[in-house]
Amino acid sequence: MKYYIIFGPPGAGKGTQSYLLAEKFKLKHISTGELLRKELEQKTELGLLAKSIMESGQLVDDNTILEIMKKEICADNEEVKGFILDGFPRNLYQAKALDKLLSTSGRKVDAVISLEINDDLAIKRIQHRAQIEDRKDDMDFETVRNRILTYHKKTEPLISYYKERGKYFPVNGGSDIEKNFLDICEIINKINNE
Repeated sequence: MKYYIIFGPPGAGKGTQSYLLAEKFKLKHISTGELLRKELEQKTELGLLAKSIMESGQLVDDNTILEIMKKEICADNEEVKGFILDGFPRNLYQAKALDKLLSTSGRKVDAVISLEINDDLAIKRIQHRAQIEDRKDDMDFETVRNRILTYHKKTEPLISYYKERGKYFPVNGGSDIEKNFLDICEIINKINNE
């Protein structure tokens, strides 16, 4: 079972690439954003709690995210060859908790594939996505800016964590979708053949 993390700031293309990679490599795509939006649509207790946090551009608390992810990762997934985690982990605490969860079954994170883009491109892409997908959390400029600042402050430190473990693979996220996909496939094929 392989575990890949797709990494990068909001708007880097993590969801798009995750979908394509899941199809090609028979991976289960787990997006924390999608899981939270589903909870929101179903008006669950978790969804209502997450709504106010997400609308301000902040991150949902670690323990809530960890419970959601644990449920997804530990579910019966015999038909998949692995996972692509999109939007998780978002901080060092979550990364260490993921390592601990996987190690209990003799597994590990195989690679962190980082789509690297600058803030201006991230904002431009998010605003475009907001219009196409009618995503309320992408429509307010201040919310978007807060999400990017939160990424720099809380998520970017994971780069060092995964580099130290030899798991970090950067990709120029400013390229087009197809070029990014080919670059990522090359990384995954190399890892699968090791």
